Amino acid sequence: MTLGSCFTGAAGFDLGLERAGMEVRWQIENEPHCVKILEKRWPKVKRYGDIRTVRGDELERVDCIAGGFPCQDVSMSGARAGMGDGTRSGLWSEFFRIISLLRPSYVLVENVPGLLIPTERGSGAPISRVLGDMASVGYDAEWEIIPAFALGAPHRRERVWIVAYPNGEGPEGSIFPRQDLRLSKRETPTQFGNRIISCGGWWADSGGIRVGDGIRARLDRPRIRALGNAVVPQVAEWLGRRILEAHQEVLRP
Repeated sequence: MTLGSCFTGAAGFDLGLERAGMEVRWQIENEPHCVKILEKRWPKVKRYGDIRTVRGDELERVDCIAGGFPCQDVSMSGARAGMGDGTRSGLWSEFFRIISLLRPSYVLVENVPGLLIPTERGSGAPISRVLGDMASVGYDAEWEIIPAFALGAPHRRERVWIVAYPNGEGPEGSIFPRQDLRLSKRETPTQFGNRIISCGGWWADSGGIRVGDGIRARLDRPRIRALGNAVVPQVAEWLGRRILEAHQEVLRP
């Protein structure tokens, strides 16, 4: 299954979905630090800058489009301006434009839990805009809040995940079954400097991004921002595997 990612950032979506078995074909990202990361990790993948300048017809058609559009105006920690014109979260309209043009078999969207809560301006819950737009072009959707700790992470990081697919072409059951989400329960000892950290599966102590006396000097601010905005790859991988399983069910005679 081929993948295109919007608002790629530090590539949490791409890493997770690639692990699940998808092939990254293009990425849309314009933040310089993130672009450097993408160029190093995916040197042969086509890359595009500001999503507002991407027409869409230059993009290869892919099976799945994934992205987490900006959350600043729907987050509970922000001003809750909503998704109107001129807001950063309003860039959903550009994401939706590309989805409408390419019409992939699956769309995977991520955002903060504030997406489910009406904004201060009384325009309803922002997710209604996302779901309404998808329905207007013939897509069904399902959604769930999945925290990082559901896959064994040592932190909460709750996020809304939406999976959409063309009307009548989705799986018979839900993409989000009620089950243990953890993909791995192995104890993997990992060495960082002179320390050996034991953790479940992928979850290793990275040496500490933030510490009691502030941010470590070895991490510059662009990297902190990229990590803070990033999708948790393990959640994306779990969902990617579910999408691939569902796709095989749909194709099965």
